[in-house]
Amino acid sequence: QVQLVESGGGLVQAGGSLRLSCTTSGRTLSRDTVGWFRQSPVQERESVGRIHWNGAGTYSLDSVKSRLTITRDNNKNTVYLKMENLKPEDTAIYYCAGTSRGYWGDRPGGYEYWGQGTQVTVSS
Repeated sequence: QVQLVESGGGLVQAGGSLRLSCTTSGRTLSRDTVGWFRQSPVQERESVGRIHWNGAGTYSLDSVKSRLTITRDNNKNTVYLKMENLKPEDTAIYYCAGTSRGYWGDRPGGYEYWGQGTQVTVSS
């Protein structure tokens, strides 16, 4: 079973930036869609955005799309989520997930394999 690994989370002040990484040693991601999700105690898991295997990205939340960039480096088998101008309401556990089945959507059930998540905490 493929296990993704996220990194790059942490504590940051409001207005700061973070870049999260998602990688795996168990599969080549270059032909998969990879999505980013987040979940907090007050919000069920929601899609943040995703990136197609061809590098095209799309963002799911109007509240964050202007502050996010999803990219991939296939040479490093890694997908990135860069977040800028972070706000306290961005505090959550951030997960990456992958699908090899051609799914292009924001439903968590459409993704076959997941990471354990990385905590992002934004202080005011």
